[in-house]
Formats: sequence, C-alpha cells, structure tokens
Amino acid sequence: MSGIEALLRGIDATDALSSQDTWLARRDPRALILTTLAFLVVVVSFPRHEVAALLPLALYPVVLARLGRIPLPMVGSRVLLALPFVLMVGLFNPLFDTSPRAELLGQSISGGWLSFASIMVRAALAVAAATVLFATAGMPRICAGLNRMGVPAVLTTQLLLLQRYSLVLAGELGRMNLARELRSAERGDMSLAVYGPVLGNLLLRAVERAERIHQAMLSRGFSGSLPIPQGNGWRGAETLFVVFCGAAFLAIRATDLPMLLGRALLAIAR
Repeated sequence: MSGIEALLRGIDATDALSSQDTWLARRDPRALILTTLAFLVVVVSFPRHEVAALLPLALYPVVLARLGRIPLPMVGSRVLLALPFVLMVGLFNPLFDTSPRAELLGQSISGGWLSFASIMVRAALAVAAATVLFATAGMPRICAGLNRMGVPAVLTTQLLLLQRYSLVLAGELGRMNLARELRSAERGDMSLAVYGPVLGNLLLRAVERAERIHQAMLSRGFSGSLPIPQGNGWRGAETLFVVFCGAAFLAIRATDLPMLLGRALLAIAR
C-alpha cells in the first residue's frame, strides 16, 4: 500500500471512529472541548525545563482513547507524524543553554537538553489529546459545541468546510496516484521527481473542484452556514466528567507525582 493510500485510510478511519456508540461519544461535545482546553493550559503552564512532572498527564489521552475505543497505535502514529516539525523548534536549545540543570547516572544534563525534551513531551501530549478529541467527537459535533459556546458561526462553518474539503482533496490525490500507477511501471510511493508535477496538477484540479463544489452548494440553497447536529445537551454526567478531569489536572500540576513516587520507592527499599 502506498503512502497516499495509507493517508486516505487514516483520514477515513479517524472520521469513522467518531460515529461509534461509546460512553464518551454520547457526551456533550462542550465537555470534551473544555477538558481538552484545560489539559492544554496545564501542559503549557509547566516550567520550560520540566520533563518528568509532565508524564502523568499522558493518562488523559490514554484513558479517553480507551473509553472512546480509539486504537492507541493510531494516536501514536499521529504523534510521530507531528514530532519532526517539533524537532526543528527545539533542535538548537542544547547549543544555547549549556548550564547544568540535573544529573542522570552521574552525568550532568544541561538546561538546553531538558527544555528540548520538555518541548517534545508537550507536543506529544497536545497532539495526542487533539487526536482523541477529533476521533471521539468528530468535526460536526465539535463545531456544534463551539457554536453553543459562543464561537461565531462563520468560523465554525469554515472549520467544517475545511475538514470536508480535505477529504475531497485526499480523494483527488488518491485518484491521481492510481492513474499514475496504472499508466507507468512505478508502484508504491512516488519518487521525489514526481512530486512537483503531481502537486502542481493537484493545485489546478483543487481550484476547479472548489469552484464546482461552491456552485453546487449555492444551487442547493447554501446561505453561509451549514446544518450542524446539536447533540443531547448538557447533563450531570458532563458536569462530573469536567469536574473530575479538572481536579486531576490541578493535582498533577500542584504536585510532582514522579518525584513523590520515587521517594516512596526509596523509602520502601530502605
């Protein structure tokens, strides 16, 4: 299977996961949005050299993935896809901050390496939480929740159109790749020399496809907003979910759980 086909299957799989009937999918999308936002705020609130204290926050995307029946390998693949871009952000930190900050196995570790590791961990946590949110609630329900939270309809409509049109573009790219494979002896992933012409052709076809889609929407009565399902509304389960997650985030932020665990293990060993 080529990389393009793998990308298409990944997009379709994420979109299909949001239609599962799970306890988490039955929750009001506002609860999921609020807890994810609180999670991101807590992640970025840690000092820039903190690494170990961030690790307990990984329980949030892992537990939600299990509740939403989202495969953990899929979440991990999304994290790995984003890490090369994050790598470029903190790549030069060890060169600019060489002051020792910690010791590991008798070796001193500079602040640059700690801040670099902290950036990578924060990015992995943020991407994992966002992946679980989109795979659990789906873009239509997320946009409905944002609407009910006061976000202007023009912004949520743009988000919804962007998500839907990305699937259209992915399908167009898949058809172009299939035509290339049928007309040549080259199979699998495209070579670097082929990417330029293919992307240029995709840009032209995307513009033409966008014009046809817009005309079709206007002919069907599009007036600037799309109908979005509103869900079941806010209930007691949503309140308990938000309160429990918020309390857990505050507890992790207020206490260094890995350090406390390490001290407890040393005390037991003695």
